[in-house]
Amino acid sequence: MFSRPLLRFVRDDRQIRFMRGRHAGLIVSALLSIASVVLFFAPGLNLGLDFRGGVIVETHSPTAEDPAHMRAVLKAGQINAASVQSFGSPQDVRIAINLPRGGEDEHVTQKLVDHVRAVIVQAIPGVQIQRADAVGGAVSSELFRDGVLALLFSLGMILIYIWFRFEREFALSAVITLVLDLTKTIGFLIVTRFEFDLVMVAALLTILGYSTNDKVVVYDRVRENLRKYRTMPLRELLDLSINETLNRTLGTSMTVFLAALPLALFGGSTLTGFATVMLFGIVVGTSSSIFIAAPLLLLMGQKRLRREG
Repeated sequence: MFSRPLLRFVRDDRQIRFMRGRHAGLIVSALLSIASVVLFFAPGLNLGLDFRGGVIVETHSPTAEDPAHMRAVLKAGQINAASVQSFGSPQDVRIAINLPRGGEDEHVTQKLVDHVRAVIVQAIPGVQIQRADAVGGAVSSELFRDGVLALLFSLGMILIYIWFRFEREFALSAVITLVLDLTKTIGFLIVTRFEFDLVMVAALLTILGYSTNDKVVVYDRVRENLRKYRTMPLRELLDLSINETLNRTLGTSMTVFLAALPLALFGGSTLTGFATVMLFGIVVGTSSSIFIAAPLLLLMGQKRLRREG
């Protein structure tokens, strides 16, 4: 005999009528995605060094360092910093500098990095340069294009995979849901002003993969129930399928959420943004599997799927 799990989010015999809220779920999701698209054009993403080009320098001082003092040091060295801010601890400062004219030239960029290093080390005794990265304008444009292509390619491969594994209605509803998830996550990036760089592209791709897996689990149960309950209306069948997979869905989501939470809280400047976006994506991906993907499947396949079932 198998022992009962210690934690269950809902009772096995619980029958929640999720499809009753399908219209509200679709409307709210559409409004949030439209708002995210509007925000994409104004104010837009806060592009990181990878995509806008420039110089990033991170310093660690023996004592607490005031960003205003660091900005004054840079100004005295005739360096116009785009931003100077503390991160991690009061002793750590991150400096972002836009590329000057001629920044496409690798020698000009390296000369700027060396100049910034020299100015800081000379003005602040005991300071350590922990990071000094530079990306040219041409390279940053190419990286941005490749990042967008990676997201589009991922969506295309997901569409092909689900199309072959399930029916057309499953594939279309899944990809539409993923696009809605993706736009809302981009909106979250814009609102929080996290830098959008290659790390964030990796976060978006991870969210797409996780959300796809979650929807495949629900769709698998829907397909099984289509064969098992040949006369059950599709609306009731979707409610039944979601309820049957709900413990598994919530359990998996909670496990991933708890694994990413410490990174968001204590991961430092490099991982905090990535993990926070992951947390948001987990919540959005889990909820969309229930309130978006299933209603879209009901809308697209109410006649064809039930007739074929």
